[in-house]
Amino acid sequence: MLRRLYSLFTALALPFLCTGSALAAEPRPDQGEQRSLDRRAFSRFLPGLSADEKMGAAVGNGFFKRLWVSSPSSTQASDGLGPLFNARACSGCHARNGRGRPPDPDNGYEHSPSFFLRLSIPPQTAQDEHDRQSGRLSVIGDPTYGTQLQSAAVPGLKAEGRVGVTWTEETVTLAGGERVSLRHPTWSARDLAYGPLSPQIMISPRMTPQLPGLGLLEAVPDTTLLNLADPDDRDNDGISGRTNRVWSAREHAMRIGRFGWKAGQPTLDDQNQSAFNGDIGLSTPLFPQAHGDCTAAQPSCLAAPHGNSVQFDSLEAPKAVTDSVLLFVRALAPPSRRNRTDPAVMAGEQLFSQIGCSGCHRPHLRTGSSPYPWLAHQDIAPFTDLLLHDMGDDLADLRPEALASGHEWRTPPLWGLGMTKAVSGTESYLHDGRARTLTEAVLWHGGEARRAREAFRELPAKDRAALLDFLRSL
Repeated sequence: MLRRLYSLFTALALPFLCTGSALAAEPRPDQGEQRSLDRRAFSRFLPGLSADEKMGAAVGNGFFKRLWVSSPSSTQASDGLGPLFNARACSGCHARNGRGRPPDPDNGYEHSPSFFLRLSIPPQTAQDEHDRQSGRLSVIGDPTYGTQLQSAAVPGLKAEGRVGVTWTEETVTLAGGERVSLRHPTWSARDLAYGPLSPQIMISPRMTPQLPGLGLLEAVPDTTLLNLADPDDRDNDGISGRTNRVWSAREHAMRIGRFGWKAGQPTLDDQNQSAFNGDIGLSTPLFPQAHGDCTAAQPSCLAAPHGNSVQFDSLEAPKAVTDSVLLFVRALAPPSRRNRTDPAVMAGEQLFSQIGCSGCHRPHLRTGSSPYPWLAHQDIAPFTDLLLHDMGDDLADLRPEALASGHEWRTPPLWGLGMTKAVSGTESYLHDGRARTLTEAVLWHGGEARRAREAFRELPAKDRAALLDFLRSL
């Protein structure tokens, strides 16, 4: 097995990036200062992987970091980028496997490959409506720009445009007099190169999430999510989480969604290969379109050379590549809790439950069966229910995705929250990164989370600090 993996690795002309893969998976005390270790907090593997699995995950990490190039090139194993794209590598969006950050022109940060705009329009025809109702299509893309705005292009083509944002500040006063500034974003697509967007366009800003623990979340049984769902709020607690149901290209069937900001993907393979195709413009086994998200209204994009090669199953990212990346992502471990016995952290954990945060951010789940023993039958603490919840008007993007409404978002996992700044170098929270601190993130909660938000606002300053200490311990 090891020999076969190494042969795959070398045959595809991939430099072996051991630093940040195998070494990052099992750091030793003498590997560097604590700051360096913290920066790799999202790059360690779950315990229990066999030697072959560690090698396979390290190979997947190499593919995850690979910089793809445009076609044609002298290295067929690395060409096929675009023609339109958002990033040249998976790691371009998920640096050190962490979350992204939004563009911030006011502070000199004009572009972020880890941030893009989802695009869609309402159904236009009876066939559109049929495809949407059947679940085969979660959204109907813009006729010209497809399902997301791509901010980069190969030589000879123009990028579709760039993300525009303006911020408006609002001051919120908490109990005890503490004042917090919230920034309201207004998102737009600027410098459009292929004509106007549809007059009916719906735009949803998306920041890339962190990756650790996704394999464990995939292993949580569907029955667990269905038992947690309460779409009619039968218990009258004001929380009515529900599942999204989406089409799985991997399984050729409707499945419960659990990945993405609106639970728009049902499996990690669907999620990964969709990103390969939409974000980097690579053809994969599940999404074989060699020109990615290009549309019929972009003939220059469709006419551009592609990297499909008979040598690699007439694809740009063949199954050997996507399976290796899948193993790598599944194997990433969430970081361990810190300061669990600190009195303030323990008090904050109690408050987290008392004010209702745990109604959506479920602290305990259990995985089911899995072909990987290190994923099967594990008690985990992700602080999510993986369900959709109405988060109120302020966070609404007004863009439905499959069964998710324009007000609904999937509960994001909180494990690893306290390592965000160490890994990413900055703090950006929520689907569009508008929150710069954990306090801001809580204060943006509305809809089903409004009661918990108001309870947080009314806490004495000491109690709010304890609750934030708990969040930072995750």
